Amino acid sequence: MSNHRLTIKQLDRQLKAWRALSVQYGRPKAGWVKTLREALCMTAEQLGTRLGVTRGRVAQLEDAEINDAVTLRALKNAAHAMGCELVYAIVPKKQTSLEALIRAQIERFVDERVGSVHHTMLLENQALDAMSQTEQKQYFIEQLERHLSKDIWENLDSSVDKDVKKRKHLMNALKKILQNPDEKK
Repeated sequence: MSNHRLTIKQLDRQLKAWRALSVQYGRPKAGWVKTLREALCMTAEQLGTRLGVTRGRVAQLEDAEINDAVTLRALKNAAHAMGCELVYAIVPKKQTSLEALIRAQIERFVDERVGSVHHTMLLENQALDAMSQTEQKQYFIEQLERHLSKDIWENLDSSVDKDVKKRKHLMNALKKILQNPDEKK
């Protein structure tokens, strides 16, 4: 197993715990700063003094947190001023893992590329039947899963692109494989 795949598996284990905490608890309606400040029986003025700001600035900070307009630095400073520590994580949205997120992107990538090649071949009266297309898509998905590439995040629809040569090469390779399905392995 490559180091990259091992890293993904390790991150998935860690993120699973973070996701569970987020689902179970989430952010309090009043925000973490205000909720913890009040739980500690600390006034906004007292927190402001510890932060070196006014009570009004603390109220702005608490409002900014609720409106997703607060910086991590501001949250970290507020946490420290309350004797706490800021802890945060970024977790995949609907997917259950990073592997699932990568798989979904690979499938979108392959669908776009094979669809584009199919369209070109259709215009040239060389289109493959649906079953052959499905087999080719599965083959490309398996190859991309084995050999992860940053290319899966490229947008095929970009009209101006630095990697036009790379895209043309990929499209030509896909077209060649689709035209010669027996040579796919």
